[in-house]
Amino acid sequence: MSSAIVLNEKFENAGMFNLPASYEDVNSHNLYLYVKAYLSSLRANSANTKTKGEVSGGGKKPWSQKGRGGARAGSRRSPVWVGGGVAFGPKSNRNYDQKVNKKQKRLALDFALNEKAANGALFVVDSVNVGSGKTKDASQIIKTLGTRDLLIVKELVDEKTFLAFRNIKNCYLVEASEINAYLVTAFYAVLIEKSVLETITKEG
Repeated sequence: MSSAIVLNEKFENAGMFNLPASYEDVNSHNLYLYVKAYLSSLRANSANTKTKGEVSGGGKKPWSQKGRGGARAGSRRSPVWVGGGVAFGPKSNRNYDQKVNKKQKRLALDFALNEKAANGALFVVDSVNVGSGKTKDASQIIKTLGTRDLLIVKELVDEKTFLAFRNIKNCYLVEASEINAYLVTAFYAVLIEKSVLETITKEG
């Protein structure tokens, strides 16, 4: 059974928080499917080529059908001509969304949290608040944990805490409703409020 590291108000080790035993049995393929679908949903889908019917010009037949000893040509807009249309090129109406059902999303998050806990990179604290709103105070938290980058999950993000963390490039602050398997996997360590983790584990 994997365990998260519980921290006190000074962000020092104060115990362990056991994750459900069922997390150990989750297949990693669920995480693969979720991350693949998540990244696909972020695609801009801006590529758009013109077919020979959309390229301007080419109204006149380039040369006569017969008599010149060369291949026939009906339009300068043909895909075989430089400046012509594109055959089977990408269009902006393509849908890159991939379906991942609710259970798979849940299992992906379970697996991601369990992996972080197994690697000693899942930290639990009662509350993450930086009342001063100062970046140096927020940076001290990351320094205390000794991690190269950090995902912080709060029940609700207050303005002062948001201001404190927003300019730290190796840190990302989200609310409980925004947590997902991709974000957990993308960061080296996760700092999560105890109430949020308890809700997640109970739902599982």
